[in-house]
This record gives sequence, C-alpha cells and structure tokens, in this order.
Amino acid sequence: MVEIVKATEPVPETKYLPLPNPPYHVGIIMDGNGRWAKSRGKARIEGHKAGTENLRRILEHSVEFGVKMLTIYAFSTENWKRPPLEVMGLMNILENVIDRELMELHKNGVQLRHLGKLEKLRPAIREKVQRAIELTKDNDRLILNVAFNYGGRDEIVQAVQNLIRDNVKPEDVTEDLLSKYMYTGASPDPDLIIRTSGEFRTSNFLIWQAAYAEYYITPVYWPDFDKDEYYKALHTFSQRERRYGDAK
Repeated sequence: MVEIVKATEPVPETKYLPLPNPPYHVGIIMDGNGRWAKSRGKARIEGHKAGTENLRRILEHSVEFGVKMLTIYAFSTENWKRPPLEVMGLMNILENVIDRELMELHKNGVQLRHLGKLEKLRPAIREKVQRAIELTKDNDRLILNVAFNYGGRDEIVQAVQNLIRDNVKPEDVTEDLLSKYMYTGASPDPDLIIRTSGEFRTSNFLIWQAAYAEYYITPVYWPDFDKDEYYKALHTFSQRERRYGDAK
C-alpha cells in the first residue's frame, strides 16, 4: 500500500541516532528548484545549480544514514518541453557535474548508473555518462541511479517491446520477468520515495517499481532539503509498518 504523508513532524530532539530500520533504496523527486530561485529573485537555472550542489550533501548523508541505493529524478522525458535555454542549461549542468565530481564520487565508492535514454543527449555528454558508469561499476559503498531523460511509462513500453523482440511467449510473462526488463534490472524496488516542494503526485517516476513504496512529501524546496529534513524522512519511514497488501 502506498502511503502519502505530508511532512510536518519535527526532527527528534536526539538528532541522528542510528535508524532502527533504514530504507535500503530511496528515490527522490527533486522538485522546487525553479520556485526556490523565483522566491529569491534569481533565474530558474540558478535554482537548478543550487539543487545540484545540494545533491553532493545528500549523497554524504545517505552513506551516513545507512542508505545503500539512491535514485534521483534529474530530467524527465517531459522536461524537453521546457524553454530551450533552460533545457540547454540543464544539459550543461549535467556535463559540468560529471567533469567536476566524477573522480571524487569514484574515490568515495559511489557506483553510478543511468536510467533512461541516452540517445537525445549530445554525443559528448553520452560518452561522459558511459565513461562514468564504466569507471565506477565496481564501487559498492553507495549506488546512485540517475534518472535522466527518463519516464516511467516509457520505461514500461521499452520493457514490453524488448520482451517481444526476445520472442517471450505471453504465458511466460511474469512480474519478475518484466521487472528484469526495466532500467533498474535486478535492483531491489525502492522502499521510500521522497518528493520535495509539497506536490502530491508521482510525476511518472518509477511507477512500476514503486508499487509498494512508502511516500514522504515535504513542502521544502529541493535546494533547502538538508540533513535534518532527510533524517526526518528516513526516521518517519523507520516508524512505519509495511504490509504489502496484507491486512495484518
């Protein structure tokens, strides 16, 4: 059962105690960059840059709090509809982040994976993404799935098309088999999905994988989603009883 709760409860007074049941896999819909920038009289692209800076901190906190896999929604298949200058700016941010952060991520044991299509990206960016994946493939301290040019419905369509290409018989199609054809492959489904900025929708993010994920909605914009807010989300998750449809 998907539970959506608006984040209002305070951080426990004894901050950052070890979590009794930290989620293995956390997905984050990093929303609110544009509104964060607008509230400060800045251009939207400045919000995206601030959001990128915050991601570095959240990666560090993920390791500290015991999260083993993090999936971030960086650019959706629908984001191509945004103004061309904003799209170009987002592409430049992706390229700059790879150039600036790759070796540090590798040094810190982060394994990078890409979810989505690379075809629409510039050849230079595609090559950098592929190089980053290859360089970090054996790291195991934290797995970072970057959903870039990703859409949940498109992912399901791609999976079904590949099943057909592989001549899989209809009677042989199971949930487990279809899951293996998703971008996430054999990875475990997300335990917790966090959405910043207070919007109550999934925005086409991991819609197959998140069937039984817990949802945590916070009104905080992504650039301001700090260590306290992250711990609050993980602590809330650790207090929930997951039934997976069971009435008990």
